[in-house]
Amino acid sequence: MSDVIIETAELSKVYPGTIALNKVNFKVRRGKVNVLIGENGAGKSTMMKILAGAETSSSGEIFVEGRKVEVSDVRAAERLGIGIIFQELNLFPNLTVSENIFAGNEITRRGSLQTRKEIDAARALLKRLGISIDPTMKLGDLYVGQQQLVEIAKALSKDVKVLIMDEPTSALSKSEVEILFKIIRDLKEQGITIIYISHRLEEIMTIGDNITILRNGFLVAEDEVANIDIPWIIRNMVGSDKKRFAYSDHALGEEVLTVKDVSLKRSNGTLALDHVSFSIRAGEIVGIYGLMGGGRTELMECILGAHPMATGDILLDNRSIMHMDIADRIRLGVSLVPENRQKEGLISLMSIVENATISSLWRFAVPLPLFNNLAPLRHKVEAEHVGDIVGRLGIKVGSIRDAITSLSGGNMQKVVIGKALLTMPKVLLMDEPTRGIDVGAKEDVYKAMDMLASSGIAIIYTTSELDEATAVSNRLMVLASGHLRAVMDRANYDREAIVRASTPLAMVG
Repeated sequence: MSDVIIETAELSKVYPGTIALNKVNFKVRRGKVNVLIGENGAGKSTMMKILAGAETSSSGEIFVEGRKVEVSDVRAAERLGIGIIFQELNLFPNLTVSENIFAGNEITRRGSLQTRKEIDAARALLKRLGISIDPTMKLGDLYVGQQQLVEIAKALSKDVKVLIMDEPTSALSKSEVEILFKIIRDLKEQGITIIYISHRLEEIMTIGDNITILRNGFLVAEDEVANIDIPWIIRNMVGSDKKRFAYSDHALGEEVLTVKDVSLKRSNGTLALDHVSFSIRAGEIVGIYGLMGGGRTELMECILGAHPMATGDILLDNRSIMHMDIADRIRLGVSLVPENRQKEGLISLMSIVENATISSLWRFAVPLPLFNNLAPLRHKVEAEHVGDIVGRLGIKVGSIRDAITSLSGGNMQKVVIGKALLTMPKVLLMDEPTRGIDVGAKEDVYKAMDMLASSGIAIIYTTSELDEATAVSNRLMVLASGHLRAVMDRANYDREAIVRASTPLAMVG
């Protein structure tokens, strides 16, 4: 039996104005964790979509078990034993765990749904994965990490031989990542082959067996993980050892935002935020570090106005905005780049330009005095501003009129950042701004943040990655269990103290 279970020959994919894959010869090793890595726009997602039947290639061939195959759609891929778990989970929060596992693949008898059999089968699949989840629970009641494991069980219900995992740890805590890695090792022992996409270089070195690197649609390197190191990965991804940018040395302005004793109760009565207070000056970058559940996202949402029940006060330019709605806060100069770009940052049915300007349409509208609610858009001006943002952020697009779904995940994230910038913010909130973005694109985002701060914009960003927490911030705050546990200036960053402060209060002692 060959050690290669899937092989592509001269595989290419051409979109209007873009060659996403260029004659790629890719080999997937049987029973191994095959890491696929590359900068955003390198062709990783396109490759995986073709193998999973979600896209068709422009040219080239695919071989499974040495036999040439046509992967015309997702069902065809499933019949070949290929399953995929996308970065953005494809689940239904209002359905039970078992209903999600068998959605689209229901167990029936004579046209009747066999609910009990689905529950029993789901329980067996979860047990196989070593997961203690009740299959009758509503999926929406589970943590994100548990939902990720349900997605794996769903894939296994279709008897996969090859499981593609696209950024499976991007929303997981450290303990959840360890559980996932154990499951991956167990799946390998059961003979399942894994194709693993991630931008977290350290975890690639931990879990990977083989590595393939794409750059600008070309396969540029492949090797066994045991033979390489992180500098080798970076050199091949970006074409050289990419140097970190130098911080700009600019003066900070006056205090622009003040948060006073902000508290927020969750639906279960516990405090997501407990009397959090801080301020930020114009041109300053403040990083907020903490683990999942620490209150980072809730704090950003409170500043934007998404939680009317929050208490305390928030001042913008010494003016209270605490009782203003989101639209008014945006117009006054507060804008948010949300963590979940698919659900909260983009509208998939719209084009790139429509997504980029949806929060700032008032800038491009011409009110007609005789018609109260009629204000035609100046499309030429709109296009000029979006074109400028595309250039500044390095967004890879064929045309700004293309569908937003034509972009890679990292470029979609940049559009979300651009959308916030077009509102001309005084305070820019960025919740996990580099989630799902590769090492090269992260540098681009850091440079953009530094550039914006130099122009006088105050930036607050959250992260659960320690290196990112200290990457560009002038000052770092640590949140744990809704409490502000530590504040440090750039000159005094202490990694051990940061990690210690981020430990949930219930675990301290």
